[in-house]
Amino acid sequence: MKNGEVFGTTEAGEDIRRFSIRGGGLTANIIGLGAIIQDLRLAGHDAPLVLGFDRLAPYETDTHFFGTVVGRYANRIRDGRFTLAGERHQLDRNFLDRHLLHGGSNGYFHRPWTVSLHGRDFVTLTLHDPAGSMGFPGALEVTCTYRLKIPGTLSVELTATCEEPTVCNLTQHSYFNLDDGGAGDILGHRMMLNAGAYLPVDADMIPTGVVQPVDATPFDFRHARQIASDGSVAKPDYDVNFCLSAARGPLRQAAWVQGASSGVEMELWTTEPGLQLYIGQHVSPPGPGIDGIGYRPFSGFCLEPQIWPDAPNRPYFPQATLWPGAVYHHVTEYRFRLP
Repeated sequence: MKNGEVFGTTEAGEDIRRFSIRGGGLTANIIGLGAIIQDLRLAGHDAPLVLGFDRLAPYETDTHFFGTVVGRYANRIRDGRFTLAGERHQLDRNFLDRHLLHGGSNGYFHRPWTVSLHGRDFVTLTLHDPAGSMGFPGALEVTCTYRLKIPGTLSVELTATCEEPTVCNLTQHSYFNLDDGGAGDILGHRMMLNAGAYLPVDADMIPTGVVQPVDATPFDFRHARQIASDGSVAKPDYDVNFCLSAARGPLRQAAWVQGASSGVEMELWTTEPGLQLYIGQHVSPPGPGIDGIGYRPFSGFCLEPQIWPDAPNRPYFPQATLWPGAVYHHVTEYRFRLP
């Protein structure tokens, strides 16, 4: 449908529409709340590729960011605080009441986006983020375009502009399960990550500042292996940034994943310098998922391309500063194929 269909009505009384796109053997449903990928299917594979909900209500109370675009700053900023252009900024502290996570308690995942363009194989959504929102300096104009391309490719293009110096670090936060849509776990999925280093974190999940080589650690995914290194238990419970490069660059392959039973493969290509791997160990959704599937811990994994966490407080990390006249431009592609 050109103008989509009403997916549900928020508690605030706003209708949220759902838009369907298809192309390259894929079909995707996108909803206006949070620019969420609500469903994603590959022809020839019956189960959904992502975790999600068939109703709007669970998305309003979900705390796991199912399918959303997160911002203004994806991941964590220590103490919710940073200094830019000589001015200190205090952000919302929505993680452990001490740190910022994924843009704050009213981040982009909880906001209605405007659908500005919609065609058979693409949809473009926009968001105006006012100055001071969640403590961030300056207003931000954000655009997200989802496009389905041959062969089996979901492209995510994120852009943003500002009129005052600010930070910008956006990511797509879908949970994937390449076997059965989340009815089983993803611990047997095989994964390869093109990263020679990762960021160790402290007890609050904030990077210590060390850039640690993956050699001889459980974080070495340079050769494809099961997520659960012993075949049954994930050691460690991965929720960590892998270091792909020192700066945003050209589109390049960052990851490869294969379902344990289906054989369905996914490649992730991105322009971003970091990739957060989270294997869903804390997932406890507020209701049944797509097709009535009951999700539980390890039902899906996230691969979140982004600037490294806490970069505003670590000048030697890739930086997320966005200056007036510049354009934030992030492209990620998820490329699927049947066995």
